[in-house]
Amino acid sequence: MRAIFVQRYSFQQNFAGALRRLPTEMDEFLLSGSDILYLCAVTIAAQPMQHSPHTIGHLLRYTRQSLAGLYPAREAQAICHLLLEDVLGISPAMLYISLEQAVEAAQAQRVLSAAAQLRQGRPIQHILGYAEFCGLKLRVDGRVLIPRPETEELVEWTLQHANAGAALRLLDVGTGSGCIAVAIAKRRPDAEVCAWDVSEEALTVARKNARLNGATVRFEKRDVLRCAGCSTPAYDFIVSNPPYVCESEKAQLHDNVLRYEPHAALFVEDGNPLIFYSAIAELAQTALREKGEIFVEVNERLGQAVVEVFIRSGFPSVALRSDVNGKPRMIRAKR
Repeated sequence: MRAIFVQRYSFQQNFAGALRRLPTEMDEFLLSGSDILYLCAVTIAAQPMQHSPHTIGHLLRYTRQSLAGLYPAREAQAICHLLLEDVLGISPAMLYISLEQAVEAAQAQRVLSAAAQLRQGRPIQHILGYAEFCGLKLRVDGRVLIPRPETEELVEWTLQHANAGAALRLLDVGTGSGCIAVAIAKRRPDAEVCAWDVSEEALTVARKNARLNGATVRFEKRDVLRCAGCSTPAYDFIVSNPPYVCESEKAQLHDNVLRYEPHAALFVEDGNPLIFYSAIAELAQTALREKGEIFVEVNERLGQAVVEVFIRSGFPSVALRSDVNGKPRMIRAKR
């Protein structure tokens, strides 16, 4: 792996020097991704801050130190990568073989300013103005939830069951930023995709994301909790990532989630945590075609309870699926 990396970037001397400096603080750098990036990251701890403070190495170290104690090591490292890649326009791999490269003052100031905001708890996606989701860049701010990797898995699972070439009419309930609807519309441009949300502010963001990504989605302001018996077309699929975090679980969430993301899109009352799944199951009685399917994201503690909601609503086939971290987070209900 080392030889491949050196050959690819032709920086034998820099990389060899980095490898000679590996010995000490291995545990301080916990990178996801390739072993090479991990080994390169370890060299930061062993390098004294020399030369101009406006070097890539200095900014990487400064940003990482700003996040100390706020995020787990892997998450902090990923945030550093996102920030520097956005500001400097270079990949994480290139960061670690360009540590002594000087950075323009304006770029350095952007990084330092962002680090100060991160220290105050502002999400990196709000600082950058976008989040990456299913290969797309989506605008996000305080009006919508920041899309999570688990929801990418829900999109992929849905698309696996959407037969290519067959007509597809799909409804996204509680679209928020539009991440699910826009991602599916991009992958299946032949599909008829509709997305609902009760928040006009969220719909404004979602419409912008569809436009910026060239996706055709019909957005409607509708409240699934007040849609029993409402007139709607029949859909092949209903997909949703509804609010499912119990009020009693607030203390377990990171401060930046509580301060910067809309609570209405996150929380449900402890006394009725399945309210949105019950509403979706009821909606499906008239809005889902025969042999249609429902795909939803769920609270890992409530997966089996949601399964029972759909079984009681007449779905003979209900599957609970774990995400990449082994947590039961997705359900597929089929008529």
